[in-house]
Amino acid sequence: MHERAGTRALPEDLIDPVAVVDAYYQRTPDVDDPAQQVVFGTSGHRGSSLDGAFNEAHIIATTAAIVEYRRSQGIDGPLYLGRDTHALSEPAWRTAVEVLAAAGVELRVDARDSWTPTPAVSHSILRTNGAGTTGGVRIAGPGLADGIVVTPSHNPPRDGGFKYNPPHGGPAGSDVTGWIAARANEILRTGVGAVPRVPVERALAAETTRKNDFLTAYVDDLANVLDMRAIAQAGVRIGADPLGGASAEYWGIIGERYGLDLTVVNPQVDPRWSFMTLDWDGKIRMDCSSPSAMASLLSVMQPADGGPAPYDIATGNDADADRHGIVTPDGGLMNPNHYLAVAIEYLFTHRPGWPRDAAIGKTLVSSALIDRVAAGLGRPLLEVPVGFKYFVPGLLDGSVGFGGEESAGASFLRTDGTVWTTDKDGILLALLASEILAVTGRSPSQLHTELVDRYGTSAYARVDAPATREQKARLAALRPEQVAATTLAGDDITARLVEAPGNGAAIGGLKVTTDNAWFAARPSGTEDVYKIYAESFAGPEHLARVQAEATTVVDAALRD
Repeated sequence: MHERAGTRALPEDLIDPVAVVDAYYQRTPDVDDPAQQVVFGTSGHRGSSLDGAFNEAHIIATTAAIVEYRRSQGIDGPLYLGRDTHALSEPAWRTAVEVLAAAGVELRVDARDSWTPTPAVSHSILRTNGAGTTGGVRIAGPGLADGIVVTPSHNPPRDGGFKYNPPHGGPAGSDVTGWIAARANEILRTGVGAVPRVPVERALAAETTRKNDFLTAYVDDLANVLDMRAIAQAGVRIGADPLGGASAEYWGIIGERYGLDLTVVNPQVDPRWSFMTLDWDGKIRMDCSSPSAMASLLSVMQPADGGPAPYDIATGNDADADRHGIVTPDGGLMNPNHYLAVAIEYLFTHRPGWPRDAAIGKTLVSSALIDRVAAGLGRPLLEVPVGFKYFVPGLLDGSVGFGGEESAGASFLRTDGTVWTTDKDGILLALLASEILAVTGRSPSQLHTELVDRYGTSAYARVDAPATREQKARLAALRPEQVAATTLAGDDITARLVEAPGNGAAIGGLKVTTDNAWFAARPSGTEDVYKIYAESFAGPEHLARVQAEATTVVDAALRD
């Protein structure tokens, strides 16, 4: 933990947006350096222009590769293009517009020439492709829409990001992103000068470029997925903090549209994020699940004079609003796993229009409390690798009612059991907290206490351990028989998993379980570390033993 974690950013912590944007245009990436190539992680290509990892050449090449991919798949409908508030997002958005217009793509850009949350892009793609109609969503055939969101999510201000959503509206699968990245790197090597472009002013005036009111379409449709009337009638006092991100203009409109007692706690947008408090490592990071990054909102909810909290529910979102943070007067910032369990329990008991056999989706590093809640509800559990893309098929056809990740990302079905978004929706989950309070009369924190009284209290944590590029590759390719240990923290090991139980997909690492605990280890896609997630239902001391032995188990496997 950095000594200044949770304290206000100082001038020396801030980026120079001009320098970051200048580097975007002026620096040419070294295509022989793996760190400067196009690489798609679980949420697109990310990097900084200052490091030669996110520059104009990358976006020209990646956009051109997406154009080729669309043609190869017969995708000829509109492409919805959104961006967040990072300094590099607008330059990259402009570059993409130039390439897409030159290729004759039917382009849809924000009607307000402003920021667009990731869930609003997913929503527009799905509505164009049939969501909310009797015919259902089409993901094959002519006229299909897809999209691009220019965002590095919660990453620091110096970073940029670029992600592609196919016609299913969710994050592209690894087969798609692998093809796009490989083709983009080929274009980088041959030279991006050969890629056709038109000046952005001409591109925006082209017949193929049209305005799309992402905000109105999304906000007006919220009543079909949430009980907005209940929230308004209960008078829930809501404090919404966009953390300087793409939801900044959405929250005020949501409050007006539905007559909510809603205050935008901090409407400021600043590409330096000078108003943020530093995250655990001393960096500015818009992580709404981090107590350090959310320290300002927590202080609002816990007045220094000991007076009452000004809001019944306070929420945060990251820069592209695909993640949520929930703050209650009685519980502070909720652990994402705790809130996911509460949301699941509430939704599956208050959505009579959902399919009776709709499953509960979780990533394999999410809390086992969710497993126990699912069993108590009598609902099937779909446990998948890390990556929201694994929930897309089930959300599309209604066989998964809720899909959630431990990193505070989730989405769920409309009240009639049809698809809402197939990408994470932080605005949706933030509003759900107010619906829960309005309908049950109890805060999500109080409901979590009731859950642990019923199913047991767990201790959960994630730690990072150093690993070379070669070690990370070996971890991703581990086989169960390489784990020689038979016990974990005094309990017999019940499973050694390298594939997810829900869909048989490779988890890119290892998960080891016992009756009382589990750990999972997987390599980081951006840093020279591997991540160890662990949970114990036998207390914090037992969790510490699990973590220590997990490191030993993984290190031994990496040496063999």
